[in-house]
Amino acid sequence: MTDAENTRSYKLRIWRQPDATSSGRLVDYEISEVGADASFLEMLDQLNENLVKKGEQPVAFESDCREGICGACGVCIDGRPHGPVTHLTTCALRMREFKDGETIVVEPFRANAFPVVKDLIVDRGAFDRVIERGGYISVNAGSAPEANMLAIGKDTAESAMDSAACIGCGACVASCPNASASLFVGAKIRQMALLPQGQVERTGRALAMVQQMDAEGFGDCSNHGECEAACPKAISIENIATLRREYLRAAFRS
Repeated sequence: MTDAENTRSYKLRIWRQPDATSSGRLVDYEISEVGADASFLEMLDQLNENLVKKGEQPVAFESDCREGICGACGVCIDGRPHGPVTHLTTCALRMREFKDGETIVVEPFRANAFPVVKDLIVDRGAFDRVIERGGYISVNAGSAPEANMLAIGKDTAESAMDSAACIGCGACVASCPNASASLFVGAKIRQMALLPQGQVERTGRALAMVQQMDAEGFGDCSNHGECEAACPKAISIENIATLRREYLRAAFRS
């Protein structure tokens, strides 16, 4: 395949909003000579280069690692968080997933707890505040212990790691009709509830994180399952069941 055959053109409808207090709207753009193997964010970089050359404001969007592990790149593409491919972050999405000449609608995550800052950037500080309410774990920070002193079963360790794989991108919130953060909070609670290191603060952690989640304005879970489908790390809704159990357990013990 020649270079010309490996490039494509697209019509883009991108949400433009100058700041948090201004109204936004969808603006149409056209872009050509996009490599089929380019990532979605590389395509936006190319668009911004074109806009800057014409003296126009580039599209503001977030990115950091571009390796699918930071969670910063989350946007809605054609109404789906991170785009049409399941279990994939926006930065890992390739333009070959879209047909030549296709119209692509790009918007920020939509949730009251994620206010738009500018264009495709939303403020996900609510997640940070939930994590902060989770506090710390009591660990003896003295001399390094023997590595095998604290025995943890393989299944337990892997289950905890499955929950810890959450990158906090917010796709679960953006996909949920209630804008619930239950999957995110459940994953953060479960990863520590399974391990011996997380037992000392277990009760307080569950109560505090759920209270902060509610205070931030996230909705409640109604078991639609959209969060699991949209999660780029395939975090299971089993974490939400754990969240419920941990909260009830903590409420009774308190």
